[in-house]
Amino acid sequence: MEPKLLPAVLLSALSLICLMVVMRGLQIALTKTTIDPARQKKILITTYSIVAAWVLLVGILSLNGFFSDFSQLPPRPLWVILIPTVCFLIIAFRRTTGEILLAIPPHWLVAMQIFRILVEILLWKTFMLNLLPIQMTFEGSNFDGLSGLLAVPVAMILSKKWAPKLLLAFNIIGLLLLLNILVIAVLSMPTPIRYFMNEPPNTLVGEFPFIYLGAVLVAIAQGLHILSLRQWWLLRKRDEMLQDPE
Repeated sequence: MEPKLLPAVLLSALSLICLMVVMRGLQIALTKTTIDPARQKKILITTYSIVAAWVLLVGILSLNGFFSDFSQLPPRPLWVILIPTVCFLIIAFRRTTGEILLAIPPHWLVAMQIFRILVEILLWKTFMLNLLPIQMTFEGSNFDGLSGLLAVPVAMILSKKWAPKLLLAFNIIGLLLLLNILVIAVLSMPTPIRYFMNEPPNTLVGEFPFIYLGAVLVAIAQGLHILSLRQWWLLRKRDEMLQDPE
């Protein structure tokens, strides 16, 4: 069997499942708002279209070798993370997004981060097939799986009571862990700034379908953190207004 086949299939399946969960979550969240049904449908169709276009564009570019060129800085695979970051920051501060975030329980966005445990297992399996360097796994310097593990108790606590400090701490820790592995990933690529010289270099993330590790899975993880932090801010503001109506 081709060594890349199993991790490729598993990553594709995990990416698809995560996208389906996110879209289903959005659909349910919209029903909890006062947004009229016609506008809800428009939001869903627009979101589906943008996500489908993104997945298709990234897939086509990776199949044509666009993300496998590591001669430039920043490395091309990094763009599939930077672009969603900007998009999520813009989306998070839209009025409609704020209305949705105020309508859903805080533990929803936290619980969805559990998928990061499966990502770490997948990365470890890929390393065992000698397709990724060890520093990209929990045996090396990748501790991002802790975010998925922490999401379980944090979501359970938040489902029972509002704990703003806990939510803030979880999101900050999660973002720092995500930043850690992103830096390691970039410094493991065969670029002029490569720091980790052990083999193999981190080139797999530029290939299809492994490009979706960044374009979908990392994008979802960081998007959930950004939206959760925005929700945290909105809920604090609402609490302050309720406590001091004047």
